[in-house]
Amino acid sequence: MLKKEWRHFKRNRDLFVMSLPAIVYKMLLSYLPMLGLVIAFKQYRYDLGVFGSEWVGLKNFEFFFRSDTAFIVTRNTILYNLSFIVLTMVIALTLAILLNEVSRKWIKLHQTVLFLPYFLSWVVVGYVVLAFLDHKSGFINVTLGMFGEEAVKWYEQAKYWPVIIVITQLWKAVGFSTLIYYAGLLGIDSSYYEAAKIDGANKWQMIRKITIPLLTPLIVILFIVDVGKIFRADFGLFYFIPNDSSFLYGTTDVIDTYVYRSLRVVGDIGMSSAIGFYQSVVGFVLVLLANWIVKKINEDNALW
Repeated sequence: MLKKEWRHFKRNRDLFVMSLPAIVYKMLLSYLPMLGLVIAFKQYRYDLGVFGSEWVGLKNFEFFFRSDTAFIVTRNTILYNLSFIVLTMVIALTLAILLNEVSRKWIKLHQTVLFLPYFLSWVVVGYVVLAFLDHKSGFINVTLGMFGEEAVKWYEQAKYWPVIIVITQLWKAVGFSTLIYYAGLLGIDSSYYEAAKIDGANKWQMIRKITIPLLTPLIVILFIVDVGKIFRADFGLFYFIPNDSSFLYGTTDVIDTYVYRSLRVVGDIGMSSAIGFYQSVVGFVLVLLANWIVKKINEDNALW
C-alpha cells in the first residue's frame, strides 16, 4: 500500500509541489487551530493557559442552552439563513437567465452593477443603510416629512428589521450567486436551444425543460454548501446594519453576535468556544444529511 502511494507521489510530484503552499496554508489556519477546541470544555484562565485551566466538561454548553436567549438567537440564525438560501437561489437564477438574454454589448455593464455591492464591506453598507433610515436626516424620513407623515424611529422598532435585513443581504450578495449561475448557463451547449426552437418551444419551455435541468447539479452543490453554513450567520450583516441597537436584539441577534457580545462583556472564552464548536458540528451534520437526501433522490447530483 505504501509503495503504491509512493509511486503515485513520484509520478505526480510536480503537482504536489505546486499544491504545497495551499496545503501549508490550510494546515496552519484551518487544522492546527482545531487543537484549541479543548477550550470549549475548560474554564479558561489566562494565567493558567489552555492545558492548565480547569476541565469542566459540558458546563460551557449548558450555560448557553439554559440561557433565555439561546432559543431566540438560534431561531433567528436558522430562519434568516433559510430565507437567504431560498430567496438568493430564486432571484440569482432568475437574474442569470435574464442576463443570458441581454445583448453582449451591455452584458459587462449589467454584470458590474450586480457584482459591485459584493465588494463593499458591511461597515460601508451600514452607513448606506443609515443614510436611508436615520431618524432625523435619513432619506426615508425626510421623504415622509415632505408628505406630512411622522418620522419612523427605525432603530428602535424591531418589527421592520426582518425585511430590512433580508433586503440588505440580497442587495449585497445576490450578484455573486448570479454570476455563478450565469457561468453555468454559458457552459450549456447552444445546440439544445436550437433544437428546441426547431420543435417550436417558447422561452419558458426552454427554461423549464433545458436550462433548469442542466443547472440542477450546480444548484444542488450551492444548496448543500449553504445548508452547511445555516448555523453561522454573517456577523457584519447582523452587527453593523442594525447598528448594534439593543432595541432590536430580539429580532436581529444571532448566534455570532451573541457570542461576540458575551465575549466582550463577560469575557468567557470557554463559553464562546463551546458555541462555536456547536455551530461547526451542527453544520457538518447538516452537510452530510443534505448530501444523503440528494443522493437518495438523484445520486448524480450529490457531492460524494
